[in-house]
Amino acid sequence: MEGITDEPQRQRFEQGYRLVAGCIPYRLKKGGSTPHAVVDNVRILMISSLNGHGLVFPKGGWEFDETVEDAACREAAEEAGVRGQIKEELGHWIFASKRHDMVCTKGNCKAYMFALEVTQELETWPEQEARRRQWFTIATAIEKVRHAWMREALEKCREYLQQQIRDQLQPTPCVRAINPF
Repeated sequence: MEGITDEPQRQRFEQGYRLVAGCIPYRLKKGGSTPHAVVDNVRILMISSLNGHGLVFPKGGWEFDETVEDAACREAAEEAGVRGQIKEELGHWIFASKRHDMVCTKGNCKAYMFALEVTQELETWPEQEARRRQWFTIATAIEKVRHAWMREALEKCREYLQQQIRDQLQPTPCVRAINPF
């Protein structure tokens, strides 16, 4: 399987943490013009974990030859079969990885997560045989996400999307020329 590799010599590390980049892929359904539209009109893409126990977001090692944003986009394409635009850095989280405890101190990773607006769903992608992808409402995604730290990232993504809708709904100031005569 092309997308899954464990090459420690290519991975970035910082103070014993393996640096990871990931994203929360989303798409907007047409319609809705209130802040509640985020709840009703946003769909979140989740993928099955490699062991098939639970749903997660695309994430993986940040390599030396790429930016953290490029790494997040690469992981979205490899693991979830989507491409898109990074819209917002949601933050970073520390978590213990069972897969990498031979590489990281105590298996600890530091994940940088981004909101990724999906622009293309690929018909084939490197990890499609190992992972299922499914679209959910934000509320359902919050219930289904496997890890607490990913749930926190999803809450940040929801806040970001709600603010974007609010900003779009702000009235444009009316500047009218007044004829003094």
